[in-house]
Amino acid sequence: QLKLVESGGGLVQPGGSLRLSCAASGFTLEVYAIGWFRQAPGKEREGVLCISVSGDSTNYADSVKGRFTISRDNAKNTVYLQMNSLKPEDTAVYYCAGSRDYYCSGYTKYDYWGQGTQVTVSS
Repeated sequence: QLKLVESGGGLVQPGGSLRLSCAASGFTLEVYAIGWFRQAPGKEREGVLCISVSGDSTNYADSVKGRFTISRDNAKNTVYLQMNSLKPEDTAVYYCAGSRDYYCSGYTKYDYWGQGTQVTVSS
């Protein structure tokens, strides 16, 4: 069974950091582009960052530029989202998704989705 599992969410104060993990089971992540998405209460899901098979990142959201980075560790079959300088508006459920595409773009079709992990930024 092909599965993506997110972890690392939680409650953090404004200005703090979190690192989310997206672990794959049942398939090898290294041949997939992986995207991170988020959905805040009452809002539509939005793309955050994507990492290509070769490790190049694509930013989907201007609001996270300079604060969030994406990386992959193929040996651990895991993709990470490092989130720094967190703001209350970053509060959302964060999802990772896998695409058979090599590159990331606004047209990337994602085939597998995780269940999400909650990130809450509050004092």
